[in-house]
Amino acid sequence: MLAFPNMETDELCYRIALTKVPGIGCVQARLLLEKFGNAKAIFEARRSHLEHTEGIGSKRAAQIKKFTDFTAAEKELAFIHRYKIKPLFLTDSGYPQRLLSCYDPPTLLYVKGSINLNAPKIVAVVGTRTPSEQGGRVAEMLIQGLAAAEVTIVSGLARGIDAAAHRLALKYQTPTLGVLAHGLDYLYPHEHRSLAKQMLEQGGGLLTEFPSQHKPDKHHFPNRNRIVAGLSDALIVIESGCKGGSMLTAALANGYHKEVFAVPGRISDPKSAGCLLLIQQH
Repeated sequence: MLAFPNMETDELCYRIALTKVPGIGCVQARLLLEKFGNAKAIFEARRSHLEHTEGIGSKRAAQIKKFTDFTAAEKELAFIHRYKIKPLFLTDSGYPQRLLSCYDPPTLLYVKGSINLNAPKIVAVVGTRTPSEQGGRVAEMLIQGLAAAEVTIVSGLARGIDAAAHRLALKYQTPTLGVLAHGLDYLYPHEHRSLAKQMLEQGGGLLTEFPSQHKPDKHHFPNRNRIVAGLSDALIVIESGCKGGSMLTAALANGYHKEVFAVPGRISDPKSAGCLLLIQQH
């Protein structure tokens, strides 16, 4: 087991390690924390006690007890200290409270910037990576109105509507948060580096559940989308086809009992097909 002179650092290293145990996802970690109270206590618990925890069983208990890769956790700890990244664990007071109402909140979040993740009003804005001129005009109209109401804007820093939402939030001086599908040692897409820098400089932030050395993988984007949905009070889809990330995020938001709004468009426009489908399905 680890032994640090600083108890806070010791617990943080165990928290990072918990996210690296095979078979222990967000749901299982939450169940374990409800029973044992903190990450260190989970690793120190007897195997029999772990086995009898709801949702764990013998296989997952065995994975916890045989986990030894604490070096990776220590490296991550050094990374977040070096780059002034704020780790937010499921039980921390600063953890986004809206996520706690979801059944699968991330166990550990890595945050860059000074943004308030528990702001009074948070709205997610998503849409196609190739918006039309009409989509751009609607985005500006909506963001301008939301900014006047002091709403924090959340999106996924992707090309298209996502990036437009962040840029417009900066233009109208309202905080904006980019949720990433990779670690904070990387930025995808590369052309949004200056945008991300502006967001941080103007009181916004970047957030991810992925540690460093995790590049954008196709399996990471659905996880990113659930955070976008869960962090917000409401989600607006500006333009989207019938399939893709925006529609998945809308479905996740609906599953989390969030308000979901879709901007109507021309019935002949493929970029509006997803929005029209959402409206048809209420």
